[in-house]
Amino acid sequence: MTKKLKVLALFDTAGTPPPDQDFTRELKTEDWKAEADVIRALKNLGHEVRTLGVFDEPGLILEEVKAHPPDVVFNLTEHFNNHSAYDQNIASLLEMLGVRYTGSGPTGLTLCKNKGMSKEILAYHRIRFPAFAIFPPGAMIRKPKRLAFPLFIKPVQEEASYGISQDSFVETEEAFEERVRFIHERMNQEALAEEYIEGRELYVSILGNRRLQVFPIREVIFSQIPEGKPRFSTFKAKWDDAYRQRWGIQNLFAEGLPNGMAERIGKICKKVYRVLRIRGYGRIDLRVTPDGQIVILEANPNPNLADDDEFPQSALKAGLTYEAMIQRIVALALSD
Repeated sequence: MTKKLKVLALFDTAGTPPPDQDFTRELKTEDWKAEADVIRALKNLGHEVRTLGVFDEPGLILEEVKAHPPDVVFNLTEHFNNHSAYDQNIASLLEMLGVRYTGSGPTGLTLCKNKGMSKEILAYHRIRFPAFAIFPPGAMIRKPKRLAFPLFIKPVQEEASYGISQDSFVETEEAFEERVRFIHERMNQEALAEEYIEGRELYVSILGNRRLQVFPIREVIFSQIPEGKPRFSTFKAKWDDAYRQRWGIQNLFAEGLPNGMAERIGKICKKVYRVLRIRGYGRIDLRVTPDGQIVILEANPNPNLADDDEFPQSALKAGLTYEAMIQRIVALALSD
């Protein structure tokens, strides 16, 4: 029988919410599906759930924790004051308050959010990733000779494919400079240029702290993209249903992997999970090249938990119901 806990569901809001807002209306909308699914599961498990939305006022967290001390915080935040790079500060605050919370700590969030930093760590551990270069705002925009076209340009500190479009794939110096400048001017952050990797795009979901469970592998299928055209997950390819339907983009369980490939992938992804200090639950995105090379694209701590998203679907395939998965995540937050 599940022990009843006091759980604080903590999430982002578009602005500072009024005192005592219960978010009933927001939780009925599609944009809040992940939060709604998690809160519903926690209540179904018998836990006492309070909700708190945060925009730019950390004092709200201090007040809530002091007034209603939780056994655990279910941390669903991804931003602070519209800055995705600040999510680790929420985890740091919870650490300082001595409150247990779900998902990765500030170190894991920082390492994974900064794609350049994470690649340098992977290089130290001899884990393959695309060759890359970083271009800070104000610096000269010049492609290093070691990087060969085609290249893929994206912001260095974003997630969920934010800032990625068809224009992110570049094959000329002019397109390269234009896209890097776009990241600088429109997104106000460093641009990351990396080699485009041809191959199957796979998502590997992992649950655990010390002992890790690798769930069945998911794959992005691009069935209507013309032969010879680049296939990659833009923001629209992930989040726009009409766009996905038009181009035949589906996320399915990977089939037809060569013998031993799933085991190789699992072993490498566990290593990535550990060296990047991911905790609780995470997802590793990678490509398998036509000649069987495994290339890590990025690591995602605290991935989306909407019940129809990659992590919950992989957990379900592994035999974990949605409620059981949420309970495991909570239990991991309470363990050492």
